[in-house]
Amino acid sequence: MRVLITGAKRGIGRALFDACAARGDEVHGTAREAASGDPDGWHPVDVTRPDTLRMLGESWGAKPLDLLVCNAGIYIDQGESIDTGYPSDAWAETFAVNVTGVFLTVQALLPGLRAARGRIAILSSAMGSDARAPGGSYIYRASKAAVLNLGRNLATDLRAEGIAVGIYHPGWVMTDMGGSGANVPPAVSARDLLARFDALSLATSGCFENHDGQPIPF
Repeated sequence: MRVLITGAKRGIGRALFDACAARGDEVHGTAREAASGDPDGWHPVDVTRPDTLRMLGESWGAKPLDLLVCNAGIYIDQGESIDTGYPSDAWAETFAVNVTGVFLTVQALLPGLRAARGRIAILSSAMGSDARAPGGSYIYRASKAAVLNLGRNLATDLRAEGIAVGIYHPGWVMTDMGGSGANVPPAVSARDLLARFDALSLATSGCFENHDGQPIPF
């Protein structure tokens, strides 16, 4: 299987990259800075820069892409104050990565996805569920709610072309983003997520699931 993972340099993205490589997939990853010492299959892409995504799309062309994992994301508003925090530039930066970047990535790689009748996996978060509102982290929550909505609408529009779209919560993963309270090792999240991606089909397209397969309320 040919796989491309955005934001694959570290954290969940790197765990997914390594897990795909270990099982024999032809795996490609993107990073804002791809170095000469990186494994084969790395592409220098900043999802906030349409020119780099356009270059990725042009270089990929119509080569079949079985699975696109939109993993690149940021969480920069932890602990902000409702009185003085959440500056406008933080909103713009977060939505540029977590929402616009996802759409532009899918758009750039549509020829390859169409050629394979492939699948798209979008990493959102349970924090984007409208059914869960404990407060705080307004920017991150809003961006993950937006990318959930984006994914479900992509599922509708791409169904006729045989492309399935799933939206997933990776768990509270033990990464720099997850912080000290996280309880899911990256390798466990990656293992579980790959099982979800493998099971994704047109019958389940538009799903919003936890890494363990449990549905999450919208």
